[in-house]
Amino acid sequence: MAQQGHQLGRDKLCCFICKDLIKNPVTSIACGHSYCMSCISRRWDGEKQKKKYSCPHCRLTFKQRPVLVKNVMLADFVEELKEKKTEPQAGPSDPCDAGPGDVGCDICSPNGRKRKALKSCLQCRLSYCGQHLQPHYEVPFKKHKLIEASKLQENICSQHDKVMEIFCLTDQQCICVLCSIGEHKGHDTVSAAAEMSKKQKELGVSRQNIQQRIQNEEKIVKELLPEVKAINLSADKAVMECTEIVNLIEQRSSDVKQKIVSRQKYEVSRVKEIQEMLQKHISDLRRKDTELEKLSQTDDQIKFLQAYPSLSNLRDSEKTFRVKIGPVRYFEDVTAAVSEVRGKVLESFNKKWMKISETVTEVYVKLLPDPKTKAEFSQYTGPKVLLKLDPNTANMQIQLSEDNRKATSVKEPQSYDDHADRFMGKSQVLCGKVLTNRCYWEVEWSGLGCSVAVAYRDVPRTGEESQFGDNDKSWALEISTTICNFKHNGENNAIPVPQSSRIGVFLDPKAGVLSFHSVSETFTLLHRVHTTFTQPLYAGLGVASYGASATFCDTKVEPLSSEVREN
Repeated sequence: MAQQGHQLGRDKLCCFICKDLIKNPVTSIACGHSYCMSCISRRWDGEKQKKKYSCPHCRLTFKQRPVLVKNVMLADFVEELKEKKTEPQAGPSDPCDAGPGDVGCDICSPNGRKRKALKSCLQCRLSYCGQHLQPHYEVPFKKHKLIEASKLQENICSQHDKVMEIFCLTDQQCICVLCSIGEHKGHDTVSAAAEMSKKQKELGVSRQNIQQRIQNEEKIVKELLPEVKAINLSADKAVMECTEIVNLIEQRSSDVKQKIVSRQKYEVSRVKEIQEMLQKHISDLRRKDTELEKLSQTDDQIKFLQAYPSLSNLRDSEKTFRVKIGPVRYFEDVTAAVSEVRGKVLESFNKKWMKISETVTEVYVKLLPDPKTKAEFSQYTGPKVLLKLDPNTANMQIQLSEDNRKATSVKEPQSYDDHADRFMGKSQVLCGKVLTNRCYWEVEWSGLGCSVAVAYRDVPRTGEESQFGDNDKSWALEISTTICNFKHNGENNAIPVPQSSRIGVFLDPKAGVLSFHSVSETFTLLHRVHTTFTQPLYAGLGVASYGASATFCDTKVEPLSSEVREN
């Protein structure tokens, strides 16, 4: 019997429902198929509502619940296998087997191979592999809630041991039915499925926005590739120009050096030639002197008189080899000329080179396009652009709010301390924050009018030219109920009067862009400036008329469809 049991295939000894070694095998009298007592009983218990039963193996249906009897032969086989511990050999490793970190099927044999669970059932509180999941696609299990295979305990309320099928909007957490009538009673609740569906839609919109941004930024990345090439080419050309200047100076210097060395060699060779001639002449003179000394000591009159004619030759030699001694010019004139030129070149060079060096720092490659919508402008607002007025610059007839965000023109002078930065002649005030990067802010004005400006820190504080826009150190938009002007360096540019009392200002100091906008339901460009800013900039407000006020506003992001309109 045992030998026959060994030869039976695994499928002959396994329950068709749980796919594990059959336990307490029973057989349906009607069709003869065998199952675990617990498996077939649980299956038919679930079919009570239909009042119709079926065999899981052959699908034969019965109006009456079939009678189950013990399969004695199969039970003996199983018992023998258990006694001899001869569990049928498992097949080769299957990629569907559960591994470390996988959720295992709860129906597969705990002593054999567990397959990876595909789904978990919240009603059964079990996880199933593909084989054991099949009944959940059929009545009556079809209504059970299946989720992705997971740790089921995470979906069960730890307090009431119920499935958490409700989402509490008030506390933003998943709860069970008992929680909703208990500690969450009176809270706004929806089904977890409905909330998930809503969030999935929001997630879909977010993904679309992200994907659109990815496409836009990938396009910008491609567009920036030529910028890198252009920057490198431009920089290489500038370096080449500098190198050419150095090479030119070195070439001219080398030419002069060669001329000096050549002249030096020539003059030295001339001197050496004369030296050699004189040395030879000296040798000749010493020889003659020796001969004359001998002649002077002779007593032989005939010999003396015959040798005397050599004295005339001596006189001729003195005339021939006489060296002219007088004023000479070495290389002092060259040295003086070089020194003079060097002084002039260095003076001019330092000025020009400083200018060249400054232009290097002024190089600015504009990579970001100018904003076009209110939403795009609003990217450049926030805490980093929180503008506050500097009390030390406020005119005596300007009253500042407690948060230094509002300036109001008043009749009575304020009790400000004396300060060198204070505007004395004009009713205006500067902010204390320097504007170094792209920024956007809005000003709400009231009364007879105001001016919205940007200025350098050293804008004049006294005199007629101290008013914003009347000097070359400030740019201002003057606005009232009847007029609107843009002013810079005393020049006026008339602009149609906007209907809105709110003015938006965009500044890109590095790109030299300054623009003013009328802000209401629409977003209208009033004036745009393209220039070169040479100093740090500060925001300013002017409130010349009594009772007039201007306030820095909190900026809200508008819908993306709010386009900028040219005036």
